[in-house]
Amino acid sequence: MAFFKRVQQKINGLWYPKSVTVGKPVNTNQVSARLAEISTVSPADTFAVLKCLGGVLGDFMAQGRTVKLDGLGTFYLTAVATKQGVDSREKVKASHIIGTRVRFIPETTRTSGRKVATRSLISNDIFWEEWGGTESPDSPDTPDPDDRPVIE
Repeated sequence: MAFFKRVQQKINGLWYPKSVTVGKPVNTNQVSARLAEISTVSPADTFAVLKCLGGVLGDFMAQGRTVKLDGLGTFYLTAVATKQGVDSREKVKASHIIGTRVRFIPETTRTSGRKVATRSLISNDIFWEEWGGTESPDSPDTPDPDDRPVIE
């Protein structure tokens, strides 16, 4: 079950549902234990693989490659440039890159009509319920000024 709360946006005064994250994040031990339950691999083996996964993905992406994990999705890097552009192609330099971000696209399956049928990481059985409790320390109740509602 997923939770939401009602939030009024300061920018337009309108109300929107906003997802609420409750409790502490699930950790690597918990994920490895669950993977071991549904596979033939031991918890120690799944833990070791998960601990190394980030470094392996980072190495491949540092080579300019995307990484597609079946059943999960695709990871790739994007460059964050300085705010000032330049007036010609020849003046663009690597020194204009001030940061790097990891992007992720969840895997999708499509119907024969090319419509998205399912997206990995989003359960087909998700049920939203209004959150009635208090926020946990892991999810402060202060709105992010860059947090805009996504309406699809």
